[in-house]
Amino acid sequence: MSAAVPVFTPVHLLTGFLGSGKTTLLRRILKDPALAGAAVLINEFGEVGLDHHLIERIDETTVLLQSGCLCCTIRGELADAMRDLLSKRERGLVPAFDRLVIESTGLADPFPILSTIRADPVVSHHFTVAGTWATIDVVNAPAGIERRAEMRKQIASADRILLTKTDLVTPADAAALRSRLSLMNPAAEIRDANAAAWDVDWLLSETPAEAIADETHHHEPRHGHHHHHRHDPNRHGDAIEAFSIVPDRAVDWTRFGVWLSMLLNRHGTSILRVKGILALEGEERPVAVHGVQHLVHPPTHMAAWPSDDRRSRLVFIVDGLEPDRIRRSFDAFVLGEATPAAATARIEAA
Repeated sequence: MSAAVPVFTPVHLLTGFLGSGKTTLLRRILKDPALAGAAVLINEFGEVGLDHHLIERIDETTVLLQSGCLCCTIRGELADAMRDLLSKRERGLVPAFDRLVIESTGLADPFPILSTIRADPVVSHHFTVAGTWATIDVVNAPAGIERRAEMRKQIASADRILLTKTDLVTPADAAALRSRLSLMNPAAEIRDANAAAWDVDWLLSETPAEAIADETHHHEPRHGHHHHHRHDPNRHGDAIEAFSIVPDRAVDWTRFGVWLSMLLNRHGTSILRVKGILALEGEERPVAVHGVQHLVHPPTHMAAWPSDDRRSRLVFIVDGLEPDRIRRSFDAFVLGEATPAAATARIEAA
């Protein structure tokens, strides 16, 4: 039986550094009935492609992209492949797939892939990003986080993180890495790929906007004011850091939007992720916001506040940026009366 074709086909990005177990995971989850109607795009970096054979599923909806890394040299090829799959589905030349899974090479930065899906006019009209999954090798990740910017970006962009090779380390080492990942990306849900505490339904589920409040509480200041000092546990190496902004009053949506756009335009490559819940002037209900590097996802208007605490909360994960400068820029333009030019000057100085 053919799968029902959704109005917007959900896209799930599977990322993770080289050797972290992406293909093993993909082979495993494609056996689940929930993904029986999924199309698959696989990217490999090298002259000989193997991953599409390793998943043991070769049909018209399994496509190999091999000419380069998804995040750089073949962004056009990715969009072409998605448009081609769409065209073939509409003409009945391939099964009516109901979702798309993209496995990126381990060297890929997730942002350009997500940006391609958002930016291409045909692709964005038919596909929507539904979640990013990251496989993290517990043996090599502690050193890799310090050395590899790609790994840090993969961790920061993930909605779901699966720890692999946990059988090769002590429980204490696995727990230490889990705690470190939670600090790097407080919004991600983390599970052990070798345990029974996860399933495909968990991977496919979208994080509800209501959960953002709980996620952002992880980095909330203790004294109610957002100019808190840097917390060493939130730092990783000399550069990566998670911090929060918690203003004491509602914000103007237009001013916030202009400020965030300018900030990401200037520093998007260093802002690995921003996620939060906003109290807006003149609005009873909050708005959830989410961005990855230069990309801002459409805001989600929540039905109600998830708790009695109705303050805005923004959590940033940055690589090499000084948090206090971002806070001062936020104060000056979003909460203050600074002009766009003045805010831009502060952002340029950050």
